[in-house]
Amino acid sequence: MTADATHLADLTALAVKPTLHGPTIRLVPLDERHTDPMWELCTDEETNRLTGTRTAFTRDRIHQWCATRPAQPDRLDLAVEDPTTGHFLGETALTDVDPDNSSASFRIALTPGHTGRGIGTETTLLVLRHAFETIRLNRVHLEVFEYNERAAHAYRKSGFTLEGRSRQAHHWDNRYWDVLQMAALRDEWLATH
Repeated sequence: MTADATHLADLTALAVKPTLHGPTIRLVPLDERHTDPMWELCTDEETNRLTGTRTAFTRDRIHQWCATRPAQPDRLDLAVEDPTTGHFLGETALTDVDPDNSSASFRIALTPGHTGRGIGTETTLLVLRHAFETIRLNRVHLEVFEYNERAAHAYRKSGFTLEGRSRQAHHWDNRYWDVLQMAALRDEWLATH
């Protein structure tokens, strides 16, 4: 069975790094000018807990990573900024793109002090709109730890649906936690957003 051409992803669109505008934020291509705020984000203990990051990054590694983001043809890395000041509020990405199934993984990390203000929901909505309307992905999925209730709420509010739970799959703070799998599907999301 062949897929209808209107439902095929345009993965060449991943090579174009857009600027996306929302009511209170702006998403811009992540690049080397974001090295210092990304370094701060990657060394923040609470951010590492919420994202499950165990890697100790060096500033040089963060610089190299940021500098190479614009040239990545198979993923999308964006910085979340305040449109008035240009202040860095976090980062978001579409990664692990599966061309055969028109799907990708989503992630977001906001800087301390910028959570709980709707920025995560607004960012997620902007990325999903781009993923479904421009790249024409069929599915965007993510994992979130059960203790990150604020993120799980923002994902549900943005159109993600809980699909499953890996019980006690994540060890943090001397305890095992469940990992929630969530996804948004193109047709469902476009019908409601």
